[in-house]
Amino acid sequence: MKRRFRLPALKKFAPALALALPSAMIAPAFAQAPAGTVEPMVRVAANSTPDKAAAEVAARIIPPAAPGAPIDLTQRPGEHPLMPALRFAQEGVKHIDADIRDYSAILYKQERISGELHDQEVAFVKVRHQPFSVHLFFLAPNKGRECLYVEGPAGTDGKLHARDCGFRRKLGVFKLDPEGKLAMDGQKYPITKIGVRNLTTELITVASNDINYGECEVRNAQTEIGPANGAKRPVTLIEVTHPTPRKNFRFYKAQVFIDNELRVPIRYASYLWPATAGGDPPLEEAYTYLNLKINNGFTDADFDPKNPELFKN
Repeated sequence: MKRRFRLPALKKFAPALALALPSAMIAPAFAQAPAGTVEPMVRVAANSTPDKAAAEVAARIIPPAAPGAPIDLTQRPGEHPLMPALRFAQEGVKHIDADIRDYSAILYKQERISGELHDQEVAFVKVRHQPFSVHLFFLAPNKGRECLYVEGPAGTDGKLHARDCGFRRKLGVFKLDPEGKLAMDGQKYPITKIGVRNLTTELITVASNDINYGECEVRNAQTEIGPANGAKRPVTLIEVTHPTPRKNFRFYKAQVFIDNELRVPIRYASYLWPATAGGDPPLEEAYTYLNLKINNGFTDADFDPKNPELFKN
């Protein structure tokens, strides 16, 4: 009997943040926005095409950013064009560790898995860095789906606590290995990889690899990102292109959008090489954090599976 309950809705319970590096502004094919929703959007300076991600709008909108100074991405004589981004990412991890204890946001996630681009998902996310803790409540397309993870022996005992929506909600909360077969079914990354810090460290990993090779084009731009009818955040866009497919490159093009005020990446998107010369590059994955609010003062209770505010009936 148990084998009948594969809980397919858990397939998308682990929004994770992969990373590569930035690219030119190419508009991917995103899921159609449901009726009554608002599209998060990027308003791009210079000569670029807007990149729109259709999704349910968040109910809570934080104020516009104070005018932040653009990120310093000055390339020094003789260095690889990715070195400025790598330096910023290395300093960014130090900044996050020193200054950002926790945050909440609306996460927009879309991934290509086994060659198929899945529908976009939207979730309200809370993250605490020490101990690493995550709570996700999905807003679309399966509103009510919920999961919780706390690193280490305390809290969730290192298990992913997950409950589905709809009629499967009556099955209750399941405790899963976050890297096990069921939790990872249909996932590229486990829930342990979610968050802006993981995004930044992955940027370091990819840039550290790519600086060993040529065939890398980098450009920067000032732009804005936010919901179509809401406040926009000034961001610095870093774009990287690898024109020629090589086994040492993860992507054809990728984009990182860094919030000028908060100094953290709030959107990442990567694209595969076009099937034909001059064709549109297919989207590989995209993760966007809107309405990012830092240092909320989250406590153990915010990530306690016994908290009556979590997994409500």
